[in-house]
Amino acid sequence: MGQDRPKYELVDIDMTGDGAVSRAFENQVAYCNAAKAPITARVVNAIRHLIDGDEPGALLDRIRKWQGAPLADALPLRVAGGIHSLWLSGAQPELGTIYRGEAASSDVELVRAAVAAHEAVLMPWLDGPPQTNEAGRSSNFMAAFLWLAGQGLPPRFECLEIGSSAGINLMMDRYAYDLGGTKAGAADPVMTFTPEWHGDPPPAHLIEIASLKGCDVAPVDLTDPDQALRLKAYIWPEHTVRFERMEAAVAAASEHAPDLVRMDAAEFVETELAKPQAEGTTRVLMHSIVWQYVPKDQQARISSAMEAAGAAATPERPLAWVAVEADRTVHRHGLKVRYWPGGEAERQLTWSHPHGADIEWVAG
Repeated sequence: MGQDRPKYELVDIDMTGDGAVSRAFENQVAYCNAAKAPITARVVNAIRHLIDGDEPGALLDRIRKWQGAPLADALPLRVAGGIHSLWLSGAQPELGTIYRGEAASSDVELVRAAVAAHEAVLMPWLDGPPQTNEAGRSSNFMAAFLWLAGQGLPPRFECLEIGSSAGINLMMDRYAYDLGGTKAGAADPVMTFTPEWHGDPPPAHLIEIASLKGCDVAPVDLTDPDQALRLKAYIWPEHTVRFERMEAAVAAASEHAPDLVRMDAAEFVETELAKPQAEGTTRVLMHSIVWQYVPKDQQARISSAMEAAGAAATPERPLAWVAVEADRTVHRHGLKVRYWPGGEAERQLTWSHPHGADIEWVAG
């Protein structure tokens, strides 16, 4: 029996034009509240009030006149990350009322003051999408690997990740997992994940991760304190465990850096799929909260490359596609999997919290 998932008004993630910016901020507020992130919701809602009003300023005007699809571009989280950075760096201590979760006479006034005082600092935060690198999402990846092994694919995985950001999930072979009682992962882990589990556990198998390699158009160096601070600014402040995970990931990357290259997603996938694949190894493309940021032409190239490689796959050298992406009609994330040969039809395995705090197994 699945959990109740309230349905929300369907918002086209690629929506543009009149009202699109305000709708994107409104949807993000609902999304944050559904994900138990009320502080982030307060910040996004305050910005929404400012852009819906007549408050002047270059930052607010740039948001109002956004040329792309504001929801697909994660515009609300771009500016929210910038506001959070002002609090984390100590540049705007007055924001502490919000970030400590205290009642405020006016969230709008607190955010208005921060924008007015630091507009030049905040403007570059609009230049690129947020890099919400989160180790907890790897629990879904491991659940998928266990399920694929249960379908008869070799339980030895060659992992390719697009949109890897700082490569935190490229270190998932150093993590341990307890997924509804099914345990997997490292014997001496850097981190252990035990998400609140609903439904049956995934099948138990001994999983070997042969390799992990990823790409990003703007990779983040976790060992650089300034770059690490930027990643922390994208963490929703109420999810305090994520800051602890970030520190653990920084330490792990300092000891042994993840295999991460600067490359666009389509070129990376095409290049890696063209390489020889070892017999008895499952090659898997994986990504989490990334697909909406990949340009449409690159999405088409990746899909075409995967279909072509899938057509050539064999039981000894299979191919899989594992994706954890947002469904904004329920404000949850779905883990969806395809594999070749034999599993070409997409199959949803889980619903999950955006950062892996809880997971519902729906694969049966």
